[in-house]
Amino acid sequence: MKTLFKTSILLLTSLFFLTSMTFKPKRIIFFGDSITQQGVSKNGYVTLIKKSLDSTRYDVIGAGIGGNKVYDLYLRLEDDVLNKKPDLVVIYVGINDVWHKQTSHTGTDYDKYFKFYQALINKIQGAGSKVVLCTPSVVGEKKDGTNELDADLNKYAQGIRNLAAKNNLPLCDLRKVFTEYEAQNNADDKEKGILTTDRVHLNEQGNKLVADQLLPLVK
Repeated sequence: MKTLFKTSILLLTSLFFLTSMTFKPKRIIFFGDSITQQGVSKNGYVTLIKKSLDSTRYDVIGAGIGGNKVYDLYLRLEDDVLNKKPDLVVIYVGINDVWHKQTSHTGTDYDKYFKFYQALINKIQGAGSKVVLCTPSVVGEKKDGTNELDADLNKYAQGIRNLAAKNNLPLCDLRKVFTEYEAQNNADDKEKGILTTDRVHLNEQGNKLVADQLLPLVK
């Protein structure tokens, strides 16, 4: 009888641990700048994705800091991402690397940007996490190519597309999605107010658009 009791306890304990392991939620970290920082607000894209996923199966975390560029992400990668042991990391960075060249002359040169970006990918994958890449969206919403930084954003976006292909990684091409949306919905050629509040940061529709694009890639 004692042997049977011990066997039953052992089986129940094993079943408990197996069940715990089976139902460990998938941890997703959204890693970026102020767009991601604001993404955890009430109608932000991170919050929208979190609400769309089963909370018992997914653990969604926003790790955005305003003003960050790609090397800032690299410097805080251990503390803000890897130490949390994510299953998936979504990297959304590049706006400030381009935009700050114009505003404060502290942007990131193209070659340096992609050296840091590849280093991010290597460290995240080395820790056993999967990666999704995002192209930068917009700095100005005019649809006719007259936003001052369109050429630079297009160049960096294409570089990220190439990086995704080189590393065989999923890509959320927000640059393409945003420009196509502007072409169809910005009849008055406004520089803000369609998907952004200030030419860069997302309004409610912009957050919804980003969430809709990312959701299939993180499930």
